[in-house]
Amino acid sequence: MSPDRSEPVAADLSEAVGSTSVPLLEETIGANLARTVATFSDREALVECATGRRWTYAELDADIDLVARGLIAAGVRTGDRVGIWSPNCAEWTLVQYATAKLGIILVNINPAYRTHELAYALNQSEVSLLISATSFKGSDYKEMVEAVRDQCPALKQLVFIGDRSWQQLLQDAASVPADSVAAVAAELSPSDPINIQYTSGTTGYPKGATLSHTNILNNGFFVTETIGFTERDRLVVPVPFYHCFGMVMANLGCTTHGATMIIPGPAFDPAATLQAVQDERATALYGVPTMFIAEQNLENFADYDLSSLRTGIMAGSPCPVEVMRRCMDEMGMSEVSIAYGMTETSPVSTQTLAGDTVERRTATVGQVHPHVQVKIIDPETGATLPRNQTGEFCTRGYSVMIGYWQDPEKTVEAIDGDGWMHTGDLAVMRPDGYCNIVGRIKDMVIRGGENIYPREVEEFLYTHPDIADVQVVGVPDERYGEELCAWIKIKKGGSPLEADAVREFCRGRLAHYKIPRYVIMVDDFPMTVTGKVRKVEMRATSVDVLGLTG
Repeated sequence: MSPDRSEPVAADLSEAVGSTSVPLLEETIGANLARTVATFSDREALVECATGRRWTYAELDADIDLVARGLIAAGVRTGDRVGIWSPNCAEWTLVQYATAKLGIILVNINPAYRTHELAYALNQSEVSLLISATSFKGSDYKEMVEAVRDQCPALKQLVFIGDRSWQQLLQDAASVPADSVAAVAAELSPSDPINIQYTSGTTGYPKGATLSHTNILNNGFFVTETIGFTERDRLVVPVPFYHCFGMVMANLGCTTHGATMIIPGPAFDPAATLQAVQDERATALYGVPTMFIAEQNLENFADYDLSSLRTGIMAGSPCPVEVMRRCMDEMGMSEVSIAYGMTETSPVSTQTLAGDTVERRTATVGQVHPHVQVKIIDPETGATLPRNQTGEFCTRGYSVMIGYWQDPEKTVEAIDGDGWMHTGDLAVMRPDGYCNIVGRIKDMVIRGGENIYPREVEEFLYTHPDIADVQVVGVPDERYGEELCAWIKIKKGGSPLEADAVREFCRGRLAHYKIPRYVIMVDDFPMTVTGKVRKVEMRATSVDVLGLTG
């Protein structure tokens, strides 16, 4: 059942409260999984395409308990931190639910991290046991772990997926009584911290957003509830598990409904993703827009049988109109949904509905999520703004994190005394209650006193017939303070574009101050592992390439 539409708090103010017609799940992740296993024990729960391994819910639960007993044998207890540093694999999912059943706080470590970042995450969260991949795509995880081990005094034990230490963990489980996991789980509370996720800040060290059972269990449930998930759905998950998109919106979204999780590969590959949809007759597919663009740009895209698809979620960055149309028309995802949020809010705060128009799915990030409040405020005064005015997006409710791990100062900066999470995102709430994210407060470009939101310029340039993708950043300028620089990827077979040609395309259709002064042609954008464009890096590179003074 899909949640009802929200009701605005006041028709003239940018404030709304989510529907409460479907109640919150007042239970732990382990208790919720037990209910699902009891109801759907024989249904397929997990498929790993690369290895061909498959689990029913009963089989998955048994293997989760085996890992949990192995952790008990290793001396890990409720409240301890266990790190996981690995690309997507079935073991990642087993560890996610095993730690949840025991009240162990799982520390998600970005697979793209290197030694400096790894050591920081391990030390800041005081991880006592690390479960890691051995190697992937030229990265020797074992070597990097050994390089930092002496710098991490809390780190006592290492387990590497697929080698003898993993097998030993499973063998040691035999020394722990079978009912031990249930006994620990019975003592847990839904409000307990269960997960630490490091958010990549633009300055300084990453901050460890600490999330509870209530936070992520309910967010995963309502994300998939909003797209009408049932036990008959089969979801292909090419997004990383280490991020909320993978472990919350995908895994918990599936297990709260008895649906099937399908892992197409350890990291995103467009061909492997579409092959998994075809082979597994998937009904749903997740991804950030760049993933869907890569899938649609495959030369043999039309050869894949995607007729089983009906829905999915696109999140992480704005979706171009043409990409959305192709998702709906050529991929069969007529009910695809757009979601918006951040790690600190578990993550989703707004989402479009299955029956929404293409315009709502591309010009907005949807309406307020169930059991959540949102408002758009003046960043200077804190006053709630009227509809159609740009301000900072704030959210409050069950989804707001417990806080940043061992960082009360940063927590107070982000969450005010009334419980509102200040996102740093610039947004507009329309009269219909749907929200549009127009940029980051820090991303806004001020040229000669005019505020420019790069998203607006990007959307316009995307309409150029030769442009496959575009990102716009501000670069320093002596006269105007800042100027716009457009990074452009050309469609296969398209013609390279000089800056003059781009400006000519814009002339008369964009205000003069929104026309990019600089154009850089690229094959790819610098990206985070979750598929978000690294605009900070783009600005720095632009300054170097263009010979500007930073």
